[in-house]
Amino acid sequence: MTVTTGFVYLLAAVLFVVGLKFLSSPRVARRGNQVAAVGMVLAVAWTVVVLWNRFTAAGVIISLLGVLIGGVAGTVGARRVKMTAMPQMVALFNGVGGGAAALVAVAELLKLAGARPELQSGLPSVFAIIIGGISFAGSAIAFAKLQELMTGRPITYPGQQVVNAALALAIVALAVVLLGWSGSPVVFTALLVLALVLGVAFVLPIGGADMPVVISLLNAFTGLAVAASGFVLDNFALIVAGTLVGASGSLLTKLMSDAMGRSLSNVLFGAFGQVQVAAAGGAGADGRSVRAGTSDDIGTMLAYSRSVIIVPGYGLAVAQAQHAVRELADLLEKRGVEVNYAIHPVAGRMPGHMNVLLAEANVPYEQLREMDAINGDFKRADVALVVGANDVVNPAARNSPGSPIYGMPILNADEAHNIVFLKRSMRPGFAGIDNDLLYDPKTVMLFGDAKDSLTKLVAAVKAA
Repeated sequence: MTVTTGFVYLLAAVLFVVGLKFLSSPRVARRGNQVAAVGMVLAVAWTVVVLWNRFTAAGVIISLLGVLIGGVAGTVGARRVKMTAMPQMVALFNGVGGGAAALVAVAELLKLAGARPELQSGLPSVFAIIIGGISFAGSAIAFAKLQELMTGRPITYPGQQVVNAALALAIVALAVVLLGWSGSPVVFTALLVLALVLGVAFVLPIGGADMPVVISLLNAFTGLAVAASGFVLDNFALIVAGTLVGASGSLLTKLMSDAMGRSLSNVLFGAFGQVQVAAAGGAGADGRSVRAGTSDDIGTMLAYSRSVIIVPGYGLAVAQAQHAVRELADLLEKRGVEVNYAIHPVAGRMPGHMNVLLAEANVPYEQLREMDAINGDFKRADVALVVGANDVVNPAARNSPGSPIYGMPILNADEAHNIVFLKRSMRPGFAGIDNDLLYDPKTVMLFGDAKDSLTKLVAAVKAA
């Protein structure tokens, strides 16, 4: 590597780090994406310049086609995808990255024509094939579950962990054979196939509620596979970019597990997410009744409050109701009502989901308050307006040791003077359990689509 190439890759790496830092705040997150994108364009462009003399005419055409197809697919996909489908898109991007890293390693091993690879190049190649293959196949299953192309519930069978363990042992055995005796295409092809099978088997028993954690973990896998490819190709930019993705994905996985009050092993091997079917009307699974209100009554309550805390959830995202909730908040603020938004780390389907959704509606960033910062304010709030959230305000996480979500940190919506729930029905959230807060004497239900209900509340506040 020349001094110039090293400097360019170092500059690209700095841009990656700066872009990642900017992503920590909604106010500068878009700029962070742009900065990191500039770094990636710089790294790719310089790599092409350095390797230009090695390209054949066919290689140039294939490379340009790849860039064109990938660029068009990425641009169209990113612009057309709905916020509710963002986890699926992330899963696809994860899978593509892991698959690409695995194919790079395969291509390098093919150059050896069956000879045993040297350890310094063979080890990262084997690592990239295994981790990249698991990430590709696992991400494909995650996408299928979230896109409802298959059931989102855990798929289990007797002896599943034994089968997974046998697959892992077979992968290790093939890796030893590849590094110690033979670089035959038969060996590394079998290794890739087993890695793909393990990726599928790894994700099948994980329920839809836990899929964001798994996607984050697979994201870390992809980063590690890309970093390994960087060692194979002696490419400093790939090593740095992959390490950043691996480290940030691992940290995010840990933070999400903590936010759910569960260990990572429980998420991965607990087969959590078997949904209990609740009643679809105004009563719970055990026949308890709830108090339903009208938009006029609830609008009047909101209009004459001093403090309102809005708790957004996945239902708000599904209904694309972010602009309606912003309109309601603006009306309340004009009447002198203090309005804030309580953001739980796992509200929606991905960390930051609610922040991005509300930022899209130009909700002031200072009103988006994280769980730890706002939980103490609920006891002073006149109304906690829960829009499409469920598990993140369920008191069972605090009060019911036998509950699947016991120990999960939640928003203290139950401490507000009044609680208003906007829900389509009495169906449970992702955790598949009933929410006792729905039956609290302070709680009023407003059933219906979140956007439609918020529009009615806007009209009611204007008339109050």
